[in-house]
Amino acid sequence: MSSESNKDRVRRAFEEFVHKGDLSNVAEYIAPDYVGHFAGLPPVSGAEGFKQFLTMQNAAFSDRQITFEDVIAEGDKVVARLTFRGTHTGELMGIPPTGKKVEYSAMNFFRIVGGKAVQQWAVLDNLTMMQQLGVIPAPQAT
Repeated sequence: MSSESNKDRVRRAFEEFVHKGDLSNVAEYIAPDYVGHFAGLPPVSGAEGFKQFLTMQNAAFSDRQITFEDVIAEGDKVVARLTFRGTHTGELMGIPPTGKKVEYSAMNFFRIVGGKAVQQWAVLDNLTMMQQLGVIPAPQAT
């Protein structure tokens, strides 16, 4: 597939999985041998593992929105820099719902083979998210 096709696949996957919360087509976008590397978490394996990870993420945040700041592709690699927004209305990794809105940056690096992600490296600004949830204190102005 072309770099442009791969970029389009990544955009459409985020639209379906995050915006719409529709995980019924995960196997169309995620390869059976997929491995996802999410900073601070154990690796996520396969389409089913990816689906479980997103089920947890989607349940934690209502009114999820993603804004693509940049999507760059070369060969089989796609990089998406984005902003995530949502309201914390469900449990997230043991943190009870706070009702607070979050907005944080993320960078996702994908390797796409045959139109499906086989690898993903995601770096999320979890520090900002945890500060916005009130789980850890925000830095004081000096």
